Amino acid sequence: MDRKALAAAFPVTIPVLMGYLAIGMAFGIMLEAVGYNFIWAFFMSLTIYAGSGQYLGVSLLASCATLGTVALMTLIINFRHLVYGLSMLEKFRGMGWRKLYMIFSLTDETYALLSSVQAPVGVNPRNFYFAIALLDQSYWIAGSVIGAVAGAVLPIDTTGIDFAMTALFVVIAVEQWETYASHIPALLGIAATVVSLFLVGPDNLLLPALGMIVAALLLLRKPLESTADAQAPDDSDQKEETPLC
Repeated sequence: MDRKALAAAFPVTIPVLMGYLAIGMAFGIMLEAVGYNFIWAFFMSLTIYAGSGQYLGVSLLASCATLGTVALMTLIINFRHLVYGLSMLEKFRGMGWRKLYMIFSLTDETYALLSSVQAPVGVNPRNFYFAIALLDQSYWIAGSVIGAVAGAVLPIDTTGIDFAMTALFVVIAVEQWETYASHIPALLGIAATVVSLFLVGPDNLLLPALGMIVAALLLLRKPLESTADAQAPDDSDQKEETPLC
């Protein structure tokens, strides 16, 4: 591991650290409550690594769901990760074997970071992105194990604890809204979700909403890119004033 990239990535991932310890612990506590100890929490976070999918997994394990039900529900709830991976292919170009892990590691929070941060001067961008992904997953694993151990030792009421994931999603959405000057993609997402809600109801809205969002973004790709370029700050003057040494 490139220590320079790791040192540069850690400050960037501190918000994810705070969030993942909290919601990872909530997952571990929930998993322990249905009879699965910290070993299960560790391996689920290592191999599945999908917050909402793992929260769903707790309910599926508790209800002894069939393999077919597990596969279908996991596809529906994590379908958005396919879009994440496709949008990052260019950024991950040239990463070799690490490219597969980078696609695997694209949680909502990691995707939000990778789509907005830039590697500091003097740090290899590919190593920087890889360090971000590794750190984020390590936070999630740590939170899951801590939560499972705490759930086994302490009497904890898990009522409403799964709202931690929803709260984190809201924080990410607000941060992304404030980061980008153009809010058109976010508004498209809201509109598609509302339309899907009215068309198919709350239990089946995810796939239709995602389909509409992807279609709208593809159709409006060029206008959106032109808007983003026009709103990007001009730092040419700053570059001219930067000393050469």
